[in-house]
Amino acid sequence: METIENIGGLIIDMDGVLWHGNNPIEGLHDFFSTLRTVNIPFVLATNNASLTQQQYVDKLAKMGVSVLSGEILTSSMATAKYLKKHLPIDKHRVFVIGEDGLREPLIEQGFVLTDLYQVNQPDKGIMDQGADIVVSGLDRKLTWDKLATATLNIRAGAQFFATNADTTLPTELGEVMGNGGTIAALEAATNVKPRCIGKPEPILYQQALETLAIDPSNIIAIGDRLDTDILGAVNAGIRSILVLTGVSTERDISDVDYKPTWVMADIQEVTQTLKSLHNLD
Repeated sequence: METIENIGGLIIDMDGVLWHGNNPIEGLHDFFSTLRTVNIPFVLATNNASLTQQQYVDKLAKMGVSVLSGEILTSSMATAKYLKKHLPIDKHRVFVIGEDGLREPLIEQGFVLTDLYQVNQPDKGIMDQGADIVVSGLDRKLTWDKLATATLNIRAGAQFFATNADTTLPTELGEVMGNGGTIAALEAATNVKPRCIGKPEPILYQQALETLAIDPSNIIAIGDRLDTDILGAVNAGIRSILVLTGVSTERDISDVDYKPTWVMADIQEVTQTLKSLHNLD
């Protein structure tokens, strides 16, 4: 395992790295205090699409950590930016399965959100009621009506996107169903696979790299999931640290054909490593 050096910035996952649900992981305050002391810039980049940028700022504030809104990047924000950049201007009507964390970035990017059962019906000549795009993100108030509306829109020709495909989400009670479960239901009903924007696709990391504006060779990603955080770092061409406080275990590494650059127990070990590198022991 190579020696840690040339740390110009960090891209840090949140769920399972910084907290479990609403419970901070031990050493959280010291971790951020150390980052500020040694002047390492960072982006908190999460696949969790449920919260807004400000809600994450507020959540960390309740845990005693102060971050700027510009230091937060969610898969919802990345999805809204991607759609704005890559889709024609006339493709602006979106049906959302998701919460405010997804709805707000889409509205900020100029998209119009459609409602339940607003669907185009080509056989009846009705083509201006439905969505051009369906986007699925984590939705803790998911209903059959939302799934039905998404299915109808996709089957009528709407493009299908997902903020992420995480099958589970770590909470203080354990792992619960993530957006991947919703995607599976919609795929089964439509036979259409979504384009996923979040990790392990490189898009989220690429947007974080643009924010940091630092040579990617000097960036390290920190995450708790091999199949999203670490594979995403591999796909983006950056180094990574797997912490063992979330979904993946050290034993899981032998089951995949890619590897994190380093494995550490938790953010306390990351903090101690940073302190040692900067002679703060």
